[in-house]
Amino acid sequence: MKDFFIGLAREEHLYYVKDIENAIIDASRVKGTGLAKRSREYLSAKIHEGKAIIAHTKEGEFAGFCYIESWGQKKFVANSGLIVMEKFRGCGLAMKIKEEAFKLSRRTFPEALMFGLATSLAVMKINSSLGYKPVTFSELTADDEFWKGCQTCSYYDILVRTNRTHCLCTAMLYDPEKVEKRIRKKNKTKNRSINGRNKLSGKSIEIPFLSRNGKKENKP
Repeated sequence: MKDFFIGLAREEHLYYVKDIENAIIDASRVKGTGLAKRSREYLSAKIHEGKAIIAHTKEGEFAGFCYIESWGQKKFVANSGLIVMEKFRGCGLAMKIKEEAFKLSRRTFPEALMFGLATSLAVMKINSSLGYKPVTFSELTADDEFWKGCQTCSYYDILVRTNRTHCLCTAMLYDPEKVEKRIRKKNKTKNRSINGRNKLSGKSIEIPFLSRNGKKENKP
């Protein structure tokens, strides 16, 4: 993997806003991406607020971007606008950016449900690896401001016709409480398995064998 800077976007990264905007516009035109356009003002605000992750080469070439936003009185958080420049795709960069955005979201909004809308199989795989699960649209935020952001997406008419119940995007949700329960349950099962093996390993086993007179005896 090429040597990249991947981390929180800061004031010095405002230089890349034009590149980010153009990259998102270009990607939104590609059929199947379901990516909504964002203005330079909006993208700049995300950087100012400390709610964006950026990637660039050590030489300073823009490589990728993602931002986070809260909805429904901070009960929901979305990682949106994930973009990787075409020349840098296929090297795991999208996963690295998404991981950083995920960690930023958990630090900033630890109690929030995290969700996303995706049409890209690659993005859905990344989300799944982080613990997201496919859900119905009814489980996402009802915040109208979030759904207004879909207006620049080429699939928005489908969303409107179905009264925000269906689209070509797949809705995915990360519920911290449910994930923690799964982890506790998994660890509990694992501990039981380990304890069971330990008990067996510490138990003496009697092995029957035949003596000279043909009678079965137990070998200590």
